[in-house]
Amino acid sequence: MKKLTDPMDSLDLTNAKTLPMTEDVTEQNSTLLKRFFSIFAAGPVKPGESYGAPGQGKSLAISLFTTFTLLFVWHIATYFQLVKPLFLPSPISVIQRFWEVATEGFGNATLLEHTGWSMMRVFSAFFLALITAVPIGILMGVNRIVRGLFDPIIEFYRPLPPLAYLPLVIIWLGIGEVSKVTLIYLAMFAPIALSARAGVKSVAIEQIHAAYSMGASRWQVIRHIILINALPEILTGLRIGVGFGWTTLVAAEMVAAQAGLGFMVLNAAEFLVTDVVIMGIIVIGIIAYLFDMFMRYLEKKLVPWKGR
Repeated sequence: MKKLTDPMDSLDLTNAKTLPMTEDVTEQNSTLLKRFFSIFAAGPVKPGESYGAPGQGKSLAISLFTTFTLLFVWHIATYFQLVKPLFLPSPISVIQRFWEVATEGFGNATLLEHTGWSMMRVFSAFFLALITAVPIGILMGVNRIVRGLFDPIIEFYRPLPPLAYLPLVIIWLGIGEVSKVTLIYLAMFAPIALSARAGVKSVAIEQIHAAYSMGASRWQVIRHIILINALPEILTGLRIGVGFGWTTLVAAEMVAAQAGLGFMVLNAAEFLVTDVVIMGIIVIGIIAYLFDMFMRYLEKKLVPWKGR
């Protein structure tokens, strides 16, 4: 007699073979998702700590992911012509224009010459602000007479945009390099001076009393206690001041400039050369970012105790 076979037997064998493969694929997908979301998870705690502090951990991978995502979206938007090239040129055209300006020039100057003039103006103003705003800020924190002299002046002009007093600077100092450096210097002076003053106010009064009780003079207290403890706030103010300086650069180079990154951007905007405008903005941002990274490195070396 012929034996009847159950069709479900073959189905069970097939399921038995495919089920482990399906589980492996699911497990691999789950692992990839966990690795992806682990980028955005909180960083590991430091040795000796039970819980991580807010914001602790490295963010380099997230920053790289954000950068490449923005570049990819920019490329897709221009490749499919979602935005007209007049308003947003492609990254490739910006790179090509970068090479063209670096070798042939734009506005009677090469990219290196434009960059050199802008850096000279910004860092000349930064040096002047460093040797004037920091001492004045410290004196404002330790002396009521100096605070009474400079506080109303700084608080009055600090909220004003540089374009508001640019005509007055031109009337007083002309249209040469002095007026450009002065305009950038004024934009840097206020945040640096106020940061130095805030650093003085952040010093613990117990440290000052302890120094006086051990026979320290007023100058020794200012030099070894107040200045050292105010250094983190001063460095932060320098970083903020440089940012204000690069922001003011374009306004400063509006006045009779023959070269400079701000001049190049404004000149290109008049002729609707959008790729040069974007290229100039990128160069300004890269230089400012590199200097900020240098200031962060300097901060780690000079004030390693900050935040601890």
